[in-house]
Amino acid sequence: MQDEFARTALLVGEEAIERLAACRVAVFGVGGVGGYTVEALARSGVGTLDLIDSDRVALSNINRQIIALHSTVGQYKVDAAAARVRDINPNATVHCHRIFYTPGTENQFDFRQFDYIVDAIDTVTGKIALVVNAQAAGTPVICSMGAGNKLNPAAFEVSDIYRTSVCPLARVMRRELKKRGVKHLKVVYSKEEPLTPLPSDEAIPEGRRTIPGSAAFVPSVVGLIIAGEVIKDLVGTTRR
Repeated sequence: MQDEFARTALLVGEEAIERLAACRVAVFGVGGVGGYTVEALARSGVGTLDLIDSDRVALSNINRQIIALHSTVGQYKVDAAAARVRDINPNATVHCHRIFYTPGTENQFDFRQFDYIVDAIDTVTGKIALVVNAQAAGTPVICSMGAGNKLNPAAFEVSDIYRTSVCPLARVMRRELKKRGVKHLKVVYSKEEPLTPLPSDEAIPEGRRTIPGSAAFVPSVVGLIIAGEVIKDLVGTTRR
């Protein structure tokens, strides 16, 4: 066992640490939520990580994304995240995919090779394609619902998509996944009513109507909750 993960082993056992080292997890979206998920998975000893994101670090990311620093502005997010992973665990294998995941790029991934999939992307079409493909491959998947325009990190919870309420993104996902015959989906969401962001001079990203507001303490919590669920599902809670 590696000394880096000795404190985790005190809680989950050495066998669990060995199991995590043999696991491969794909994180789609390495921004405010996904970046913290990657960080926690790396610090938990997950042996192989696939990072999928086509975006570069921007100055406006610094307020909430763990990979965003003045020194990383302009870098691809997957590259910045991969550098952190390798510095945390030099034995980790990291696959970087500079791809914007959509129904048009889904064929570039064989979801059967992953032990778990994390959805931390923003577009509804991409999220739906991700869930449908993951479930068709029999690979566990967990999805982040809306984290933007919210200020209460304590309001987030783990649920099935069909038990969610209030969250506008979850409402759309429920409707569209039901059409596609998806029976269950683990998500992290909040019943907090989203705030209306103030006007911004920043260019509006494709697929959005406004620039969403976000704080340092909301997407980070969502990302860490997701990582905790992934680790729990991969190794369980039994100590040996």
